[in-house]
Amino acid sequence: MRPIAAFDIDGTVFRSFLLGELMEELVRREVLPPEALKAYRTQKEKFERTGTGHDAYIDATVKAFGKFAKGVPYGEVADIAGEIIEARKDYAFRYTRDLIKDLKSQGYYLLAVSRSPKFIVDGFGYELGFDKSYGIFFETGASGRFTGDIVDEHIIFNKGLVLQRAMKKEKLSFTGSVAVGDTESDIQMLELVDTAIAFNPTKRLLKHARQHGWKVVVEEKDALYEL
Repeated sequence: MRPIAAFDIDGTVFRSFLLGELMEELVRREVLPPEALKAYRTQKEKFERTGTGHDAYIDATVKAFGKFAKGVPYGEVADIAGEIIEARKDYAFRYTRDLIKDLKSQGYYLLAVSRSPKFIVDGFGYELGFDKSYGIFFETGASGRFTGDIVDEHIIFNKGLVLQRAMKKEKLSFTGSVAVGDTESDIQMLELVDTAIAFNPTKRLLKHARQHGWKVVVEEKDALYEL
């Protein structure tokens, strides 16, 4: 049984937020109205100004996409997502990018977990060598257009459940397992593995990591710090 290594994507591997990048481009191309960006602007500005409220920013962006993409053809959005992946596939943190390569060479099963849409997480994960990716599955109707609903929402918003589901489905081992995350939404996933790594953590995750003796790594420009 192969050991598993699970990575949060947005802010942990990818230096930005995949869905945020997609939303900006969809509005720029007039696939979505400008109101789509206004729906989460307050949370985004707070995060960019203070570094706090990361999860609130992501949640607001997810809700905005579900609301404003309703009725939009899946294929049109997926094509634009593919262009973003091609342009941004190297926009990754050095530490996690190198860790992915190292663990892959050791035979680990690499799992990507994100709250961005699955169709863009799949593409980004493929480019970095992940074996499987989990992201939010936005439902499409018979016409191939988004309905605004999320499939299995209770699972994808709990990364611990996602990890356990992948373990059973792929018949993997927790022995020697690794997980990497950057916010408190990753705690449930990090608590399940042998080696938990808090990478560029939020204040709440840093506190939790110190209480549990987890490894903490900070990447700043071209320097790495292990706390």
